[in-house]
Amino acid sequence: MSEELKAKVLKVEDLIEYQDGAVVSREIIRKDTGTVTIFAFDKGEGLSEHTAPFDAMVQVIDGKAEITISGKKNILIGGDMIIMPANVPHALHGLERYKMVLTMIRS
Repeated sequence: MSEELKAKVLKVEDLIEYQDGAVVSREIIRKDTGTVTIFAFDKGEGLSEHTAPFDAMVQVIDGKAEITISGKKNILIGGDMIIMPANVPHALHGLERYKMVLTMIRS
């Protein structure tokens, strides 16, 4: 984590900006035990189906996303969260532009 982020009150949505036709990410914390990363997805952008070896929590902070877990579509808007279980296929898609915080715990 960069020093300018430590011990300060910050607005998460201000830490990352949207880019047309792109997915933007910014790692906030990286430790052996896990990471916290913020993402900004343009409308229509996403991450194709994949798995991860650890549980991950997604918190949508702006916009509207479709998160599919094991084939089940979930619609999330700002303020919603969902846990994506380890080793289970999941995909993300921007129904609108959206920003999210991804917290991955590696234990």
